[in-house]
Amino acid sequence: MSETPDTSEGQASQKALTITQLIAGMAMFGSATPVSKIVTQAAPVFIASLFRVGLGALFLAPLAWRRRDAMRDIATGDWVRIGFIALFGMVGFSAFMLYGMRLASGVTGAVVMSTTPAVTAAASIAFLGDRSTWRKLAAIGCAVIGVLVLQLGGSGAEAGSSLWGVILVFAAVCCESAYTLLGKTLTKTLDPVLVAFLASALSIPLFVPLAVWQWSDFTPSEFDAGIWTALIWYGLGTLALGSWLWYAGVQKAEGATAAAFMGVMPVSALVLSYILLGEAFAWVHLAGFAVVFSGVLLMSWEHATMSDDNETTANN
Repeated sequence: MSETPDTSEGQASQKALTITQLIAGMAMFGSATPVSKIVTQAAPVFIASLFRVGLGALFLAPLAWRRRDAMRDIATGDWVRIGFIALFGMVGFSAFMLYGMRLASGVTGAVVMSTTPAVTAAASIAFLGDRSTWRKLAAIGCAVIGVLVLQLGGSGAEAGSSLWGVILVFAAVCCESAYTLLGKTLTKTLDPVLVAFLASALSIPLFVPLAVWQWSDFTPSEFDAGIWTALIWYGLGTLALGSWLWYAGVQKAEGATAAAFMGVMPVSALVLSYILLGEAFAWVHLAGFAVVFSGVLLMSWEHATMSDDNETTANN
């Protein structure tokens, strides 16, 4: 039976909505890099981090409430994994990212953050025993070469002053990879939005004593509208709304389709670094980014190939 026009239009609208959700979610994730630099120039790191996870948990709470029945069935081992996600994915990522962006430019941070897919693939091979392929290995190589091009290609003063920034942002990438790999097993049985909420909520008590320690350096009366907007967006946009849109899109898209949109995140981070931070364009930025982005595309290709293989196996 052929599809009716209404059915075809409905499917087209649903597909368009899914694509919009995937693009918007990744773009919001990408905005975290330049926005974190704005935030860390005005607010103490741990207070800004507490503000971020607090707003994120508050926004995700109504969505998690609909899934509250599933919380009773969470196994002890899964609670431990959620705790590690809070420790690495929330506390570790926020601290390394904010301290790193104090010492690195927005463009440098964007390029280093775009190595996340390759670093995650390397960690998965090393710690989870995943099969290595030429695409994964090439993506890892692109990540390393791209960061070296950016670091060694800059001026001596810029390269020297941002070296620790690169190291700290890369540590944030490692925390993000741990977040992904730890969540990989959890999301097989738990809703991703519920995991994101629980990790955010559990990280709040971890941040509180650190935020209290830095409270004397907190001067909100000196913040202008731009700083408050960045702080609010850092929690609601890059954590809560980004997670909600991305997971909503992923639930309706094939894995290969969703993986292809990973490339939106580094592009968003790079473009917004120029727009929000007013950083000057340099060809070395473009060269380093192009090499790293090639690795992102290779990982998207790898995800697509794995999805096709899984579908073929299922059909057989």
